Amino acid sequence: MRQLDWIVLLGTLGFIVIYGVWKTRGSKDIEGYLKGDNSMKWWTIGLSIMATQASAITFLSTPGQAYEDGMRFVQFYFGLPIAMVIISITVIPIFYRLNVFTAYEFLESRFDLKTRSLAALLFLVQRGLAAGITIYAPAIILSTMLGWSLTVTNLIIGILVIIYTVSGGTKAVSVTQKQQMAVMMGGMIIAGIMVVSYLPANVGLGDAVAVAGKMGKMNVVDFSFDWDDRYNFWSGITGGLFLALSYFGTDQSQVARYLGGKSIGESRLGLIFNGLLKIPMQFLILFIGVMVFVFYQFNQPPVFFNEAAKSKVYGTAYEPELRQLETKYTALFGQKQQAVQGLVTALKSEDEAAISAAEGEVAALTAAGKEVREEVKGLIKKAFPEAETRDTDYVFISFVMKYLPVGLVGLLLAVIFSAAMSSTASELNALASTTVVDIYRRSINQKGDPLHYLNASKAFTVAWGAIAILFATYASLLDNLIQAVNIIGSIFYGTILGIFLVAFYFKRIKGNAVFYAAILAELVVLYCHFYTEIAFLWFNVIGCVCVILFGFVLEGLIGKKKEELVAR
Repeated sequence: MRQLDWIVLLGTLGFIVIYGVWKTRGSKDIEGYLKGDNSMKWWTIGLSIMATQASAITFLSTPGQAYEDGMRFVQFYFGLPIAMVIISITVIPIFYRLNVFTAYEFLESRFDLKTRSLAALLFLVQRGLAAGITIYAPAIILSTMLGWSLTVTNLIIGILVIIYTVSGGTKAVSVTQKQQMAVMMGGMIIAGIMVVSYLPANVGLGDAVAVAGKMGKMNVVDFSFDWDDRYNFWSGITGGLFLALSYFGTDQSQVARYLGGKSIGESRLGLIFNGLLKIPMQFLILFIGVMVFVFYQFNQPPVFFNEAAKSKVYGTAYEPELRQLETKYTALFGQKQQAVQGLVTALKSEDEAAISAAEGEVAALTAAGKEVREEVKGLIKKAFPEAETRDTDYVFISFVMKYLPVGLVGLLLAVIFSAAMSSTASELNALASTTVVDIYRRSINQKGDPLHYLNASKAFTVAWGAIAILFATYASLLDNLIQAVNIIGSIFYGTILGIFLVAFYFKRIKGNAVFYAAILAELVVLYCHFYTEIAFLWFNVIGCVCVILFGFVLEGLIGKKKEELVAR
């Protein structure tokens, strides 16, 4: 990295941290610290919600997902706008009427303390794991690309977040996220413009989209139904709806964003704002990934995008074989480059026969190139059995580091760091507030004064930050990072959502029944995850439905037992 890149990166991050500390200094009680004195406007709420969800994983992993699998991941978000409307109508008024700090307080008034504690603990487990991944995801990639120690990268991200989150609480998180969203979206739009500008002179944006379509990357909507398919219209509109209902309606990292609104109306507008803009935002990020894919049809991509891992093979007994594979890959790419140019020419001439012939040639050469890539991955695995050979999370950052001009590299790195900071800050704030309000204040120390609970909130923020950094430092790279976070969420969210839906809509089911129903439902979800091939989005539906069904059955059994005891 050049000096200008460092100036841009450090200047951007430094401004965000200092601004957050200065703007939100002086919280005197837990009300101001955990709810921001209910002073936030709808646009702050909306941007904060989007920034919380848009972690660094979004900007690192989503373009790589599109590079490998096309646009179909956008279907994951199809249920989100519907969820925003449902939450705005049903959930927000209840939370405001009860004046809760966390979503789980409501469960005690509806059921009992043990059900509230169970939901809070399920949240703490899944969000605690996710917080570690949101730090680890950018850290592992940035440390590889920049040559930094993984521990140092984790510490930089974690400590920067802890500083302003401890200082200002919920308000600091929401205020800084406005600047972070501006940096994130501005940087990605510039990157998108740059990658299109790097295409050959005879290839315009329309030509690039046409080429991507012929190579199977513009598969935005798929109406075919398959339980094992992670991304189609039906899993997105159903499983995605349940996941969004649970995430935005019961996950404290999101609930805290709109509990700080000035009014019910401001909170509702913030949620609707998120619902309207989230799909276009994800579409844009995926589309940038597809354009990077098209760029690499005219410019040779690495045979393995994690160059640092590949370079370790040099100097081992496997180096000659690796060199041969690289030579073979280069020769295949030269042939494919000509075939893709032929496809562009055929598309411009609208000659169907020529298009079909060129498409077939490109597909054959692409498949041959993939085979060589798989051989290289196998070779890396032979040389270093512990090495991670899935490299899609390195696609976008590799393009940034190699091809973007000085200054923009620093900006795009600032995008990734900002995204990591925004989502991690929300998670630490939510973990601390849930720990203090639902566990510490409710079950351990009920006699503290407001200042005591304020200090406890700050202490737990630091503690969860340290746990997240520790988890990030000792974690190992997971499959595709954005999928890893969503899988972890889906394992727990359905059960939590089921508890809340019973609380809102099924008054007949009482505390004991829903408590044991939730435990059984979670066991069913865990079985589905470990022993079936069911796509993870369906876990949200399965967990939720099981809580409701088991709740009815158990309430019937418990009610019958009570009647028998009364009769005696």
